[in-house]
Amino acid sequence: MDQVTLRNIEKRYGDHIASASVSFSIPRGSIFGLLGPNGAGKTTLIRMITRITMPDSGQVLFGGEPLREEHTSRIGYMPEERGLYKTMKVYEHLIYLARLKNLSGTEAANRVNQWLDKFEIAGWKQKKIEELSKGMAQKVQFIATVLHDPDLLILDEPFSGLDPINAKLIEDEIYALRQQGKTIIFSTHRMEQVEDICDQIVLIDQGHKILEGEVAELKQRFKEDKYHITFDGVVGDDFAETFDVQMVTEHEATVHSRSCSNDILKYFLDRDITIRSYSEILPSLNEIFIRAVNEPKSRADQPTYI
Repeated sequence: MDQVTLRNIEKRYGDHIASASVSFSIPRGSIFGLLGPNGAGKTTLIRMITRITMPDSGQVLFGGEPLREEHTSRIGYMPEERGLYKTMKVYEHLIYLARLKNLSGTEAANRVNQWLDKFEIAGWKQKKIEELSKGMAQKVQFIATVLHDPDLLILDEPFSGLDPINAKLIEDEIYALRQQGKTIIFSTHRMEQVEDICDQIVLIDQGHKILEGEVAELKQRFKEDKYHITFDGVVGDDFAETFDVQMVTEHEATVHSRSCSNDILKYFLDRDITIRSYSEILPSLNEIFIRAVNEPKSRADQPTYI
């Protein structure tokens, strides 16, 4: 069953269309990317999933049921604009947020201490939020998001401000949460950060759904039959005449073949040139997004976005 389903979601703010009949489903237990440039409408969709705002039309389903207020207790939301009180101390702040999610005092204390130990920041529990680095505050915000053991986690720009070590720490926890059956939504404009993490994605631009699907399937759909080859030996002039070739170095090339990759391999084998590596070049999500947006299709029948 899908964890979240959006059906023809519309949202306007005056003349501005923030969401234009957007529909997609998020499978339970998946890591799902909500991707697009800044101002694309991602945050608007998140606010409707969390009932911060309501759609003008359309429907949001949670676990197959129309989204209701009680469902929000099963959602953990980490907004891009972090919502921590700067003058509160780390430990008391996390306890306060846990109690707001209806955890008992004992349960809240146990979970807070477990997460602080896991992230190796127990020594910072008496520090004020304003004394934390951006990366440290990011860890605290993540803990606040998962404390109440939600079924759905929504992470808006979760790696912002994190160094590679702490980004890997958060990434590992995200994988662990998925293993527990949690559903995770990533919202980001940095597509390269999540293309190896997400199972499925939806690309949003100017409030409109541009593309959706499994990451692996989209890469296959948008591939251009390009191959990267490294080899020992010397290729002749006929190499460029036979294939669309870009020589990277004397022993390295990018080949574009509309026929068959076997033709490329046969060329080298017939000339007794040793192939050291051979791999297909698949597009990045950023490249796919640019191509999808710039596809030569008319939008004359679509609304004007601002």
